[in-house]
Amino acid sequence: MRKTALSAALLSVFVAAPAFAEEASPIAANFTITNNYFFRGITQTEDKPAIQGGFDYVHDSGFYVGTWGSNVSWLDDSGKSSVKLDVYGGYRFEAGPLAFDVGALQYTYPGSKVDGVTKADTLELYASSGWKWFTAKISYSATDLFGVDDSKGSLYPELGASVELGAGFTAVAHVGRQIIKNNDGDYNDFKLGVTKDYAGLNFGAFVIDTDITKPRALVTVSKSF
Repeated sequence: MRKTALSAALLSVFVAAPAFAEEASPIAANFTITNNYFFRGITQTEDKPAIQGGFDYVHDSGFYVGTWGSNVSWLDDSGKSSVKLDVYGGYRFEAGPLAFDVGALQYTYPGSKVDGVTKADTLELYASSGWKWFTAKISYSATDLFGVDDSKGSLYPELGASVELGAGFTAVAHVGRQIIKNNDGDYNDFKLGVTKDYAGLNFGAFVIDTDITKPRALVTVSKSF
């Protein structure tokens, strides 16, 4: 549901600055407009657009905290949009050619409810490792997973790749598997696409698919500050 990740996802902008410039701010912001919001391959907005954004604070030591939000539709019986808010924190460090990231992420759905789902709020612990273009990550649910009864201990392992193609283009690929404990709803999800940096914005076009749904197109326009 990030862009770890993920998001995830889970998209960074690096700007070269002269030596006499002020140090970069430890606070960063991001804003996205998209035709659909997918979390682990499943639409969260009933195939409708979403407006998303967040803030991150990164300390020189490697510790970080952040928050990210989006409109969602699946938790409101009235058909109206509701809100999803993520709050997370962790620690990033490097060991030789490898980069590591460990942390915790709390998914919250303020004021949202739907028949059969008493509480969708979920806490996940995660750990990832990256090398050059590739990233491997696993998430573990420390609570029931998004309102599914007796699903504490569910897992989501995933692999991702991001390869610069030149001229501002980057190829992106992702595969993950949602393993729901004590439930037969396990499934795989896939993402393949390309991003392009242009005029200070990041444009993305992707195909999203799972083995329980049909392929869908995802288009995004993002800005990082």
